[in-house]
Amino acid sequence: MRVAPYNPLDKNSIGDNIVRELAAGPIRPLPSPKAGGRGAALREDIFEGAGIYALYYIGDFPAYARITAANTENRFEAPIYIGKADPKGGRKGALELDAADGTPLYGRLKDHASSIEQAVNLQFSDFFCRILVVDDIWISLGERRAIQRYLPLWNTTVDGFGNHDPGNRRKEQYRSDWDVVHPGRSWAEKLGRGSKSAEQILAAVLHPPTVEKLEQLAAEALEAEPEA
Repeated sequence: MRVAPYNPLDKNSIGDNIVRELAAGPIRPLPSPKAGGRGAALREDIFEGAGIYALYYIGDFPAYARITAANTENRFEAPIYIGKADPKGGRKGALELDAADGTPLYGRLKDHASSIEQAVNLQFSDFFCRILVVDDIWISLGERRAIQRYLPLWNTTVDGFGNHDPGNRRKEQYRSDWDVVHPGRSWAEKLGRGSKSAEQILAAVLHPPTVEKLEQLAAEALEAEPEA
């Protein structure tokens, strides 16, 4: 039987290296969503760079007990969400390979902190993150590989956390599963109600689908992912 030789430049190998670096990074609090907010005392200094990140939950929301258990005692083994932040404008027109990235990772995490703070049944202080500043040509690969590795809950069964305000609502726009389970985002309240109730969505959390189904949900979420 022929064994395929190890190729360190294979896309999956590069992606796996990025995921390992992310998982090895230090745990940090989320940036405060606004000055003087509930998390202001935990605020980190502004940091620069684009890349990928993982969010971790340690709260007492009943349906997330397994996630909390995996993240207590400083283990932080089960991300609840993985995302990316691209350089501002995707570096369009930039000729320098080391063009400045600005603060897209910091800004994206602040957006997430705001969503969490607006949710009526989540506590900002129950969330932590890891970040990894990545060269822009590897950001999407790293995000996809990390999602494939962990199949985080908010990237699969409870999708929609990373959505942005769509502006004027079109008739086919409905609240995401995340906004049904965690109501409170002001712009989401303007959207129509979908066909699934919070109870139906949480039933799928408590009785997870197969790995194959989770992988399908993750792939669909990535395809529908808004620009970071």
